[in-house]
Amino acid sequence: MAYQGSFLLGISWLQPVFDAMNAVLNPLVQLDPTPNNPVLTVFVISALISLLTVTAQKLLVDQDKMNEMQANSKALQKELREAQKSGDAKQIAKVQAKQTDMMQDQSEVMKMSFRPMIVTMVPILLIFDWMWQSAIRSLIVVFPPAVYYCTLTPIFHSLGQMLYGGNITTIPFGVGWLWWYFICTFGMSQIIRKFMGFKNGF
Repeated sequence: MAYQGSFLLGISWLQPVFDAMNAVLNPLVQLDPTPNNPVLTVFVISALISLLTVTAQKLLVDQDKMNEMQANSKALQKELREAQKSGDAKQIAKVQAKQTDMMQDQSEVMKMSFRPMIVTMVPILLIFDWMWQSAIRSLIVVFPPAVYYCTLTPIFHSLGQMLYGGNITTIPFGVGWLWWYFICTFGMSQIIRKFMGFKNGF
């Protein structure tokens, strides 16, 4: 299936991008052992997106500074609790002044943490759009004794009194493609973050 970009269809100069995505991503669909059941496709794409986002965080965010800010924030909170228990007004005011100064540094760190999201937002949007059109819309949903072809798999449709929706796997339970993506992304992101030396989790 040729991807034309449903979200960005009117932007003609993006067509070379769509063509490149077709060339790179369409072969992934053929990797799945079960036809029209994109378990492996979604897994591979989730791994690629995890690698992209974690790499962006590694390159664009000062992890040492973020870890230092988190440690200092916890230390100040502990110091403030101890000052409040002792009832020392001067010490409380001193700690609160430190917190005010730290808030300025935290705002800079917050801005820095948004950089990876800005860089990765467009590629992830395009890949999700491709999954919706190319890999997911062809999904077959089987409910005995009949087989139905879903055109909008993530949405549950009604057929008479029957509700049906797309499950890409039943191991260990029925999972739609979006939930399968989130499960894979969580696991792969943790593995990649650990491999790249991140000290903190998500």
